[in-house]
Amino acid sequence: MTDLAEIFEVGPRDGLQNEKAVIPTDRKVAFVDLLSQAGFRRIEVGSFVNPKRVPQMGDSGAVFAAIRRVPGVSYAALVPNLRGLEAAQAAKVDEIAIFASASEGFSQANIGASIADSLDRYREVAEAANAAGLPVRGYVSCVAVCPYDGDVAPEAVARTAAALDAMGCYEISLGETLGRGTPEAIGAMLAAVTDRIPPGRLAGHFHDTGGMALANIEVSLKAGLRVFDAACGGLGGCPFAPGAAGNVATDAVYRRLTELGFETGLDPDILARAEAIARGLTTVGGEV
Repeated sequence: MTDLAEIFEVGPRDGLQNEKAVIPTDRKVAFVDLLSQAGFRRIEVGSFVNPKRVPQMGDSGAVFAAIRRVPGVSYAALVPNLRGLEAAQAAKVDEIAIFASASEGFSQANIGASIADSLDRYREVAEAANAAGLPVRGYVSCVAVCPYDGDVAPEAVARTAAALDAMGCYEISLGETLGRGTPEAIGAMLAAVTDRIPPGRLAGHFHDTGGMALANIEVSLKAGLRVFDAACGGLGGCPFAPGAAGNVATDAVYRRLTELGFETGLDPDILARAEAIARGLTTVGGEV
C-alpha cells in the first residue's frame, strides 16, 4: 500500500497574515473555496486575534460566514484567548489552534507574555474548547532558531510541546518560524519531542528562508511524521519574527512527497490554480 501523508493548507491564514495591502474579503473567500476542491482535509482559514496586531485577519468572521464548506473538510482558525474562542465559535469554525513558543524572546515579541504565562492562558482556552467538543491543535514556534534568542534547545521545544499535549491538543505542529533550521537541528529537536509525544500526533511547519524546508520535511518523514503545514504560493512569514520569509510552498511539498512515494489525495490541477491565485492575492491588481 502507498504510504499516506497529509498537507495542512495554512495559506489563507499564515500565508496572508503578514501582507500589508488589504486583501478584499471576497478574494479570500474565493481562495478558500478553490482550496476546498483540491482534496485538503484541513484548511486554516483565519484567526481571531486583535485586528490592531494583525489587521489582515480582521475580517476572518466574514470569511468564515461566506465560504462554501465542503463535507469532510475541517476549517480551522487560530485563537489567542477566550475572547478569540468566543468569536471562533460564533463563526462556526470546525477546530481551533493555539500557539506557544519554545523561546522566551519570541514569546514576548509575539504575544507580550512569558512562555509560562502564555501556557496558563491557553490552558483556559483548551479547557473551554474541549468542553464544547471543539478540537484543539497546538503550535510550537521557533523550534530550531529564534530571531531574538538564537539557537533553541531541543528540550525547550519538547517542554512546550508536552504542555500543549497535556492540555488535550489532538496534534502539535512544530514551527520552524525563522526558516534557518538545518536538518541536523531538526533531527535533534524531533528526537527530543518524540521521546514525549508519538510522531503520529506531530506535524511539521517549515518556513523556507534558508531553502532547507524540503530537506527538513524529509528528516521529519524519517522520524515518523506524516503531516506537514504548507501555504500555496509559498506565502507567509511572521510579523513578529524579523527575517522570516514565507512558508514552504504547497506545490513543492506535494511534488516532493509524490516523488518519495507518498499519496496526499490532492488534485494537482486544482492545486496549480490555487498556487496562481495565491500569488495574485499579494500583487496589486491581482485577480481571483
